[in-house]
Amino acid sequence: MSKQDKTKQLMKILVGAAWIDGIIQPEEREYLKQKATENQLENDSEIKSLLSEIKPVNAQECYQWLQDYLGENPTTNDYENLLDGISALVYSDGDIDIQEAKLLSRLQDFEPESDDGKSFVKQILKRIRQLYTKAIAKT
Repeated sequence: MSKQDKTKQLMKILVGAAWIDGIIQPEEREYLKQKATENQLENDSEIKSLLSEIKPVNAQECYQWLQDYLGENPTTNDYENLLDGISALVYSDGDIDIQEAKLLSRLQDFEPESDDGKSFVKQILKRIRQLYTKAIAKT
């Protein structure tokens, strides 16, 4: 798969992740538009259609795209790009829905072996805990 195809597939996953809780929040919408522009995908017909929000992406479709993107033996780079993108999307609205947390947790199933022994998912989950702690402290 070419780099551009990987980038497009990642963008589709991000749109699916934004829909995973049933609604795209305004902050998520802005993040997705920014990523599409950064990756020169704003005029791609498939991405344009997904960003129009005419048809929601169901969780099953999102997970299938995730499986297709990572394949049988994901590279650390592909995995990091995916985790970074989903994390930034999830954090964009300052609220982590239970479905978004499940998605991040499910990513752990796909995690490739790390050279340094550190788990990327554990690092993300630590950031989520910190976000919740801050949110609780504000109330």
